[in-house]
Amino acid sequence: MELTFLGTGTSQGIPIIGSDHPVCQSSDPKDKRLRSSAMLSWGEYRYIIDCGPDFRAQMLHHSVTKIDGILFTHEHSDHTAGIDDIRPFYFRQGEIDVFTSKATLASLKRRFDYIFEADNKYPGAPGVSVNEISEKQPFKIGDKWVTPILANHNRIDVLGFRIDNLVYLTDVKFIPKEEFKKLEGVEVLVINALRIESHHSHLNLEEAVELAQIIGAKQTYFTHISHMLGFHKEVDHQLPKGINLAYDNLKITI
Repeated sequence: MELTFLGTGTSQGIPIIGSDHPVCQSSDPKDKRLRSSAMLSWGEYRYIIDCGPDFRAQMLHHSVTKIDGILFTHEHSDHTAGIDDIRPFYFRQGEIDVFTSKATLASLKRRFDYIFEADNKYPGAPGVSVNEISEKQPFKIGDKWVTPILANHNRIDVLGFRIDNLVYLTDVKFIPKEEFKKLEGVEVLVINALRIESHHSHLNLEEAVELAQIIGAKQTYFTHISHMLGFHKEVDHQLPKGINLAYDNLKITI
């Protein structure tokens, strides 16, 4: 199975529009980050984790012609706002499977009613097949089982996903103790590390390192990174062994 980091940035991406911050002015491609999203590929299957406002550009960059579904971590716009751009896939394939919690589905129905409400579906809008998920029950994508992991993002819950020995978590502030059993034996962990300073709804760098070491994956990648974390090259060099910053278009094999 291959994981492609389609985007590793925070809600504004890097560079931020109009910013003169040194990281936003960096010429290093690893300091340029689209909104966080990932793609899982194995055999004939391809699934997307989160579908943010950069989704179209991400699909074009990777020459993606087919997807089998989208897994949503939560409802925030930087993880959902690109859903209208699944239209080309829908026109070729038919309805696209989406996997979403009850709360995220309610938000999507409010904001994209012309997609999700049959009696209000706009001609030409994409079609979706909704699969409601929760942390209480594994679900299947293709021929693989996914274990949802509940985490907290200040006022809302988010879902992470374990597929085989990969765990993908983003927009996490803390993980309930009862969910840690789902993380046992993980080989590759992806988790957010927003910035150096503390944040009310995201792990900062120190917290992310500490949590990664508790989980104990062989390899950890940090994502959902803001310009306030610093330059990729400098920060990555300072991290403990087995922990690295992810960057856009990085591909790893699990």
